[in-house]
Amino acid sequence: MNKISKLAYVDPDARIGDNVVIDPFVYIESNVVIGDNCHIRPNAVIRSGARIGNNNQIFEGAIIAATPQDFRWKGDDSFVEIGHNNTIREHVIINRSINPGGATRIGSNSFVMAQTHIGHDSHIGDFCVLGNAVKIAGDVNISDYTILSSNALVHEGCDVGAYCLIKGGCRVNNHVPPFTIMAHNPIEYKGINSFVLRRCGKSEDSIDEIASAYRHVYSTNTSVFNALQRIRVDVNDIPEKTDIIDFIESHKLELAAIPKDLEE
Repeated sequence: MNKISKLAYVDPDARIGDNVVIDPFVYIESNVVIGDNCHIRPNAVIRSGARIGNNNQIFEGAIIAATPQDFRWKGDDSFVEIGHNNTIREHVIINRSINPGGATRIGSNSFVMAQTHIGHDSHIGDFCVLGNAVKIAGDVNISDYTILSSNALVHEGCDVGAYCLIKGGCRVNNHVPPFTIMAHNPIEYKGINSFVLRRCGKSEDSIDEIASAYRHVYSTNTSVFNALQRIRVDVNDIPEKTDIIDFIESHKLELAAIPKDLEE
């Protein structure tokens, strides 16, 4: 049974699931879908194009599916798609896609802290944590199990790999390979995210192999091309080795915190 305040506005065309709580002064437009067991707190705005899964908590003042802040958007219908079991805290803004029928996507089981902004067409994976006032531009990809600490900035088009930790206040202006910790400005490699890797069940042997792979990339004063050849020979065959090589190759060596004079 839903509990919808008489002081909230819910468009008659919005589709609301079961056991949903909608607090006073919430504003929900048409062309919205909200799944079961969600709680929408006071002054949140759910705009046209929102597709929200089950068991989500959306806190005061958040705006879901805000129109894009991009001159390329021409008013076409587009979406924000949110999975299940997420917490979206106060004054978070999530913009919908600039592309007709496109979507900005948030996965499941993630925690988005207060005043975070997620730009158009960005994709946030599962089990991510975005700290207070994180700013994510358009067309960004944040992979699963990644943490962005408070006030981190991610520039348009950047791809942050899985199991990464971006320290507070960093400006991410290029791609970040998986399993790494990045810190400071200009951003630089600080090691591998062994704490999260252990919490997620990675073995000590795998963690050692990941660290060995990144020593070739960041600590040997060689080109990225040569580092990849060394990784192929020296690092044992584990799935994470493949992930590292594939990421580096698919992004054409455009990695954060690798000095330009070390690239091929």
